[in-house]
Amino acid sequence: MFIDEAKIRIKAGDGGNGCVAFRREKFVPRGGPSGGDGGHGGDVIMESSQRHNTLIHFRYNPEHKAERGRHGEGSNCTGRHGDSITLKVPVGTMLHDMETGELIHDFSQPDERIVIARGGRGGRGNQHFATSTHQAPREHELGRAGEEKHYRLELKLLADAGLVGYPNAGKSTLISRLSAARPKIADYPFTTLEPNLGVVSIGEWPHEQSFVVADVPGLIEGAHLGAGLGVQFLRHIERTSLLVHLVDVSDASGRPDPVEDFKVIQAELKSFGHSLPEKPVIVVATKADVANPEKLKKLQTMAKRRKLPFYTISSVTGEGVEPLKYALGKQVFDLREEQQKAAAHAG
Repeated sequence: MFIDEAKIRIKAGDGGNGCVAFRREKFVPRGGPSGGDGGHGGDVIMESSQRHNTLIHFRYNPEHKAERGRHGEGSNCTGRHGDSITLKVPVGTMLHDMETGELIHDFSQPDERIVIARGGRGGRGNQHFATSTHQAPREHELGRAGEEKHYRLELKLLADAGLVGYPNAGKSTLISRLSAARPKIADYPFTTLEPNLGVVSIGEWPHEQSFVVADVPGLIEGAHLGAGLGVQFLRHIERTSLLVHLVDVSDASGRPDPVEDFKVIQAELKSFGHSLPEKPVIVVATKADVANPEKLKKLQTMAKRRKLPFYTISSVTGEGVEPLKYALGKQVFDLREEQQKAAAHAG
């Protein structure tokens, strides 16, 4: 099950209380106060991990609590510090404060660690309150409470290219051809109910390069308003470098105009916003093995007029898949290089 949103409540450990104690030993006539300090409470830490790809473990276990510190003891013994806990999240997770709506952190790289709730400080024992005029203090401090927070987690998949288009346009079949991913494939709409990721490899070892493709569940008109699967999965193509727009040019779709199909989906992406309309687009005519020649020509003319890269494929027979794969790789790697240069220049 793919879960891309979760709400959690976390509680860092409370600090232990300071101790009130006095030394009472046979040969120590003026022992004085000997109350130890309380231990510090444990922190709650969040870490991004490549071994996780969903937030399902938070959906069914939303409360997490670190261990409290032990109380101080006599003979100036400090209480043990509470153990911290580490919560693992997938790379691409965004952490929001539920009360303010503020974005606390965007886990865009593996192994990023931040403290999301700090444990309370341990209280001081009565040994710290002794003075020359107050030699038998009974004062001590209570431990501080650990932080308690409510967060909202939102997962946006990290992929280089996003496959978009109407349901049954052939996105799942294409990703199964390009990568080792094995999504559910069937001849009815909305077969894909959750995003699929596939790693596409180009070249031979040791010069092999790879990029990630995301298969986003099919969109329909009104998706940005919640129609079909709505905007539930559009967030997953926000981070992609480019979009691959698949258009069915066969008669099986039941829609007469492939250009109109293209315009509808592009309008939905524009209505959703979040920089999606500015992303480079590659137009792909699918199901070439059973294509309607007039539909194919009409879509190709539109792509040429808009100066968009155009490819014709059949994921069933494999026709055109390899040229598309290498074209995707070249554009992804070029965009990566541009981003690295821009980052280096900004730094």
